Amino acid sequence: MDKDRIFGTAKEFAGKAEGAVGDATGDAQTQASGRAREAAGAVQDLYGQAKDAARDAADTAVKYAKDTFKDAYENRGETVRSGQKAMAQTVQDNPLGSLLIAGGIGFALALLMTRQPRRPPSSRWRYYG
Repeated sequence: MDKDRIFGTAKEFAGKAEGAVGDATGDAQTQASGRAREAAGAVQDLYGQAKDAARDAADTAVKYAKDTFKDAYENRGETVRSGQKAMAQTVQDNPLGSLLIAGGIGFALALLMTRQPRRPPSSRWRYYG
């Protein structure tokens, strides 16, 4: 539990008590002061609740990530083997599509590797303005 929740609840309770004293005595200034303290306590309590919720969400996310990556690391060989089997099965099911995809990737790589370097623009056509 966050300290803001504790202090906020205490302020809210003190504000209610001060407002009740103001109601009993008929003192408008004490009533207003009590309501203001009560509202400030409620806001501080809500702020503490928000901090607790954010902390809990972050802890849950970190725990989930640790567990997920730990499982993936421990089962890495099995994961790679299952991926290889799935790829082999896809190639067996659709050999022509696989061949076309591999050829397209090879063609794109060849274009990238044989591309001429860019030359700087000609100095004759500079604009002086």
